[in-house]
Amino acid sequence: MKPIYALVDSNNFFVSCVRVFRPDLEGKPVVALSSNDGCVVARSNEAKALGVPMGAPAFKWRQFFKDHAVVQVSGNFELYGDISRRITSILSTITPHIELYSVDESFLDLSELPITDYTAWGQEIRARILRWTGIPVSIGIAPSKTLAKLASDRAKKEPQLAGVLDLASLSTVHRKPYLERLPIQDVWGVGRRLAPRLRAEGIANAWQLASTREQLAQAWMGIHGRQMVRELNGYACLPLMQESKPAKSIANTRTFGQDTNQLHVLEAAIASFAAKTTWRLRSGRQLARRAGLFIATNRHKPGYRMVSREIQLPYPSADTGFITAKLVQTLADMFNPACQYHRAGVWLQDFVPDSGLQIDILGTIDLASHDTSTNRMRALDSINHRYGKRSLYYAAEDLGRGWQPIRQIQMPRWTTRWDELPTAKLV
Repeated sequence: MKPIYALVDSNNFFVSCVRVFRPDLEGKPVVALSSNDGCVVARSNEAKALGVPMGAPAFKWRQFFKDHAVVQVSGNFELYGDISRRITSILSTITPHIELYSVDESFLDLSELPITDYTAWGQEIRARILRWTGIPVSIGIAPSKTLAKLASDRAKKEPQLAGVLDLASLSTVHRKPYLERLPIQDVWGVGRRLAPRLRAEGIANAWQLASTREQLAQAWMGIHGRQMVRELNGYACLPLMQESKPAKSIANTRTFGQDTNQLHVLEAAIASFAAKTTWRLRSGRQLARRAGLFIATNRHKPGYRMVSREIQLPYPSADTGFITAKLVQTLADMFNPACQYHRAGVWLQDFVPDSGLQIDILGTIDLASHDTSTNRMRALDSINHRYGKRSLYYAAEDLGRGWQPIRQIQMPRWTTRWDELPTAKLV
């Protein structure tokens, strides 16, 4: 059976999430900012039309935003993640064959679905997602994932397509105009690194790459180049990645909202990072045998300093309290009060399955203590799942707040926090 893929891509996702609850922002230029309100990570079509680039440093564009009435919003990642899960839930009712490519993009395998008109099907799915979540999406349909990505990009940028482009039903000749309009740097898998090399070889758009001999593309880009040419010609080389492989390492890092030389503030940051990494570790049903952390000053200021340490845990664990205590103890040895720390992070690695804990011959692993730890973490996760994140957490996370990212233009987290829901008063 010939593969047919659909890529469902949410339009200007972060901005669209905010507009669901702020309809007054429709038609206005809006930008969503990264952590610490540092740079632009999403733009409305109106902001794009004004020339605001992706990644624009907010402080350099502050006057421009003021002059053009561009609305800025801080990163609202809890809201983005929740709405992304809702869209995924809708797509999962269509087919179980789904690949979550990113927070705002998903590939679907439509090969086994009895669809006769892919454009009509795409319009129906677009309407359903918009009606149930308020998020506009673009859908590209094609016999390969690379063509589906290209189709979704064209569907988003060409209004006459009404958000859906079906390349699966078109012949190679009829696909040509769409491929010609896609610059080579925008082809999935090319990017900024390979684009200059291809342009030097006279390849300026997707159609010219599709028309290249596979052997020549392989000489330029390795086997990846051969696959890319085949994919652009409608031959599926990239399968749907439905099952994610177990993580080999887990990390959580953050740039601080303000620099600090206070040990208790750094301890709070490390405790918070450890809580997040150990929760992800438990979610993957794994235990870590090694943990590490780093602390660093601002690399853009004189005297840059970065120190990291890795520790071997006495036994595999996913216990937040145990791992936090080990990391905080290590932090104390690394800390220099003369330094103003700007960034820190925690990582876990060297995993084993949580069902495969082995007793060592020296008897250093206490199974009773391990069982107690497992039950404690299960209770912690259960309470936070039922009553909301951080309903229960370790006190070390509250030792200081100075490290937390700056969010001066924070919107409410409407779908995940009861206390941030709007209140209506009837008079």
